[in-house]
Amino acid sequence: MMSAIGSAGHAITSVAFVLLALLLATSWRGRAHGIVLTVVCLISSAWAALISYRALAPGAAHSALEALRSASWFAFLFLLLGLATHVSGHFPKRLKALATIIAVFCAVLLASAFVPQIAFDGDFSIGARVLLAVIGVVLVEQIYRNTQPGQRAGIRYLCLGVGGMFAFDFYLYSDVMLFRRLDTDLWNARGPINAMIVPLIAISAARSPRWSLDFAVSHRILFHSATLFGAGVYLLVMAAVGYYIRYFGGSWGAALQVTFMFGAMLLLLLALFSGTLRARLKVFLSKHFFNYRYDYREEWLHFTRMLSAGEPGVKLHERSIQAIAELVDSHAGALWLLQENGKCECTANWNMPCAASEALDGPFCRYLESEQWVINLQEYRAQPEIYARLGKLPDWLRDLPRAQLVVPLILHERLLGFVVLAEPMGKIDVNWEVADLLKTAGQQAASYLAQLEAAKALLVARQFESFNRMSAFVVHDLKNLVGQLSLLLTNTGKHSDKPEFREDVITTVENSVGKMKRLLLELRRGQSAERPGPIALDATLACVIAGKAGIRPAPILTGAPEGLVVIAASERLQRVIGHLIQNAIEATPEAGAVKARAYADNDLAIIEISDTGCGMSEQFIRTRLFKPFESAKAVGLGMGLGAYEAYEYVREWGGRIEVDSIPGKGSTFRVLLPLHITPPDESNHAQKDIAQASPERVMAQVRSVR
Repeated sequence: MMSAIGSAGHAITSVAFVLLALLLATSWRGRAHGIVLTVVCLISSAWAALISYRALAPGAAHSALEALRSASWFAFLFLLLGLATHVSGHFPKRLKALATIIAVFCAVLLASAFVPQIAFDGDFSIGARVLLAVIGVVLVEQIYRNTQPGQRAGIRYLCLGVGGMFAFDFYLYSDVMLFRRLDTDLWNARGPINAMIVPLIAISAARSPRWSLDFAVSHRILFHSATLFGAGVYLLVMAAVGYYIRYFGGSWGAALQVTFMFGAMLLLLLALFSGTLRARLKVFLSKHFFNYRYDYREEWLHFTRMLSAGEPGVKLHERSIQAIAELVDSHAGALWLLQENGKCECTANWNMPCAASEALDGPFCRYLESEQWVINLQEYRAQPEIYARLGKLPDWLRDLPRAQLVVPLILHERLLGFVVLAEPMGKIDVNWEVADLLKTAGQQAASYLAQLEAAKALLVARQFESFNRMSAFVVHDLKNLVGQLSLLLTNTGKHSDKPEFREDVITTVENSVGKMKRLLLELRRGQSAERPGPIALDATLACVIAGKAGIRPAPILTGAPEGLVVIAASERLQRVIGHLIQNAIEATPEAGAVKARAYADNDLAIIEISDTGCGMSEQFIRTRLFKPFESAKAVGLGMGLGAYEAYEYVREWGGRIEVDSIPGKGSTFRVLLPLHITPPDESNHAQKDIAQASPERVMAQVRSVR
């Protein structure tokens, strides 16, 4: 009869195999290994459940299930053996013969459940079980032997578990064969022993992608679990020692126990907060519990978060060092970046002093760029032949304290710089996996650093562009002022004896000097000194038209009703209108006509300037009209900035410019600006200001335009 421990052990075995089968089934990817192992687990679960339920010595049903269990395990082992020996469906003759023997013995065991002449305790059935156990051990040994050394980590635990299961079966049935009886203790222990092999099979399945078990434990969860487990074991041991001290310490026992427990807790806290201990624990767990050292998803998410943290570009150099250093639990590092002088300069450091620069065309940087690999300084000292192409290390690197790793920063196959890391706090074997991770992290950091440098260069370029644009506008306005002064000098010989002309000259020169001062102020500040305000369009148009009266064809103001007020800079608005009228005059023959008017349309004030000149093509309007340094005038007669300046000014005021033109017939420009609605209590004051500004102010503006 089975004992309670035997029944419970077989029940645990059944549950464990069911859970493993569920994991295999839910992560199956169509591989034959996965489905066969799932079937094996289900049959093994049913076998263990039957024994636990019956709670007595094996009978016919057990004999049938055990035969199926053995057959399924052998099928899975043959599948693995074919993979290990690189056989694809065609087994050698010796394997076929062995498979035939196994099939015969399994059939005999299956028949023993239904044929009375073959009893369970018969010599033949017991011998068959012993022989099958021996064959199972041999198959496991052959699988391990024929597997490549680099791939044995994936099947090591399976071979240990399944081989142990067959070895125990051999011992159990050999004992039955020798003593003609079933040892109850051995039979009761069979359940817990089979339960112990399930975790081993699960580990091998997780390490072997062909078995389709996509099940992994997080590095972080395992690290914290191991820490808690270790702390719990430590506290239990310390509690036992404290109890021993209290029990045997006599009158000093209580005090000694309190002192000992305080010291033990203090030691535990020191151990938990020790970076070196944590680093060594991570290395130990990675070596013994994972196929790969790193949880790449967690590492990459953390690495990206560190590079992206904080304000854009702020302390990115320091964050790059720390992000790369944390991958190997290093506590110090320094960053070298390529500068315009062709040297890699130390631009940032973290717990490590900055050293000298390194030339990009030197042997050290050439090696990093060509090999694109991590330099391990400890390996360089122990095996210099590996770095034969590197030659001698730079003096500053040899003298750098605690330096161990040099990580190149590669961007588009070019060296952007490199990071030097101090030796890790835990002893880490810098193998290919660590080197690959550091190399990839260096490439990612290089892209962030290159983006930062490009953003800085773009900012400087935009500042120069803004300055050059303002300079171009100033030059354009100065050209107009020079034209006015030149015309004034030309007329001096003819009209110098007239008092009105002399007064006009003085006024024009004063206004020109004032404009030049304002232009210089704009160039210095980078923006206009004039602030937008309410502007009456009728007075502004009259001013500009009067200033162009002496030019042929003379522009005509056909209409500008009072009350059209917009928000704009007065002098700039005059420049916009004056430029459009001047272009219309230059594009129109003397016999033609240039007309200007202003009117309201809903909530817009529209200034319309039309001519009967040469017109423009639709393509020129669409692609070149409002572009800087594009002009329809002859080379040397225009800078191509007037239309662009007018377009930008109007856009700043919330308006737009529309153009209709027909080549050979003329053009019409419309400046659309939002109407300024004056509140009722302020309208009288505004109208009064505009009326008071009319004749004298307009004439002064006319003189300035002239």
